[in-house]
Amino acid sequence: MGTETVRAQTADEAVERRREQRGWYFYDWACSVYSTSVLTVFLGPYLTSVAKHAADADGFVHPLGIPVRAGSFFAYAVSASVIVSIFVMPMAGAAADRTGRKKPLLALCAYLGATATTGMFFLDGDRYLLGGLLLVVANASVAVSMVLYNSYLPQIAPPEERDAVSSRGWAFGYAAGSLMLVVNLVLYSAHGSFGLSESVAVRICLASAGIWWGAFTLVPLKRLRDRPTASAGQASGHGWRQLAATVRDMRGKPLTLAFLLAYLVYNDGIQTVISQASVYGSEELGLSQSTLIVAVLLVQVLAIGGALGMGRLARTYGAKRTILGSLVAWTVTLGAGYFLPAGAPVWFFVLAAGIGLVLGGSQALSRSLFSHLVPSGKEAEYFSAYEMSDRGMSWLGPLLFGLTYQLTGSYRDAIISLVAFFVIGFVLLARVPVRQAVHDAGNPVPDRI
Repeated sequence: MGTETVRAQTADEAVERRREQRGWYFYDWACSVYSTSVLTVFLGPYLTSVAKHAADADGFVHPLGIPVRAGSFFAYAVSASVIVSIFVMPMAGAAADRTGRKKPLLALCAYLGATATTGMFFLDGDRYLLGGLLLVVANASVAVSMVLYNSYLPQIAPPEERDAVSSRGWAFGYAAGSLMLVVNLVLYSAHGSFGLSESVAVRICLASAGIWWGAFTLVPLKRLRDRPTASAGQASGHGWRQLAATVRDMRGKPLTLAFLLAYLVYNDGIQTVISQASVYGSEELGLSQSTLIVAVLLVQVLAIGGALGMGRLARTYGAKRTILGSLVAWTVTLGAGYFLPAGAPVWFFVLAAGIGLVLGGSQALSRSLFSHLVPSGKEAEYFSAYEMSDRGMSWLGPLLFGLTYQLTGSYRDAIISLVAFFVIGFVLLARVPVRQAVHDAGNPVPDRI
């Protein structure tokens, strides 16, 4: 084969890879509006208000006969959704690796979650149980779909491109979240002008996220392609048996497990801040829904630059050092959040800016760093375990948040309790020799890691 032919094939492969990468970015664009508009902004305060409307004279609701303070119901529902995810994600990872067909599973999860989110339009009156059920379905669906989505990263980007590709994916997600929040802000702020009540406006904002999710999922489904894997077609255990086999395989790569443990801890804190920040702002600081929307919009806009900027820092200092720096910033930001005065939007915006600058980069670089620790041919299997650390094990933070509030009645105590996740995560990650971990996984070690 001549040199020119090889060059032409290489150029064609690069063009196809870029096309597939652009399609991959669009699933972040599609599903991130759920995380932003639904989980971070509207559903927490709105579901809390619905639960309070259904509460007894002592301020408790009684799902399944269990007394729960209405202000804790949302946090407990998030924890329940994550526990459901734990049971489903191993099955999705095993099926993807066994069949080599990720796209149909991605489509199933995406459209189940989009349908549940669209169904939140019917959450009114005292239907807090319906809200909890739809939250569980939607949150579990996005978690499982991210197992499949993330597992494409090692297949569509060579090692030297992964930090940049992962960061661009997060940036796409934050850009979509920002755009949708602008629309939400206009609708919510001027709901009277549109002849809508505040409740109906919120429910339209919730449902629109589901419609967006479903519509833009068509792009990655068109551009991503399934690839046969080493385990495709082999008889393998389902669900938990497959996860047990994955963990046994990981025992031969203890440094990969060590990274996952560190990620489990600090990401639990990140996910809890994302899901509970609006509740803290509305219930403890007395901020209006419009203020919360603007604050989260600020987070989204700054997170775009933060994700891309931290991606550049990683090229100079390595992903591990950059992530460690972000965990220090998270700790300082949460500590400052404890002292925020009530009714002072400006200081809440300052806090939002601090979160935005580190949010996207810490998540994007964690994903790309882990992709170097995955043995070839086991992407979905290992990313199933990763996603359990990402979303599937992130029930401890919301549970701690909810319990702290239930016991103390203070959201300030609840928010400061999350600092422990970032401090412990920093210590655990600092102890992982990532270059050796990449080598042990059988992958080439990048110049900077």
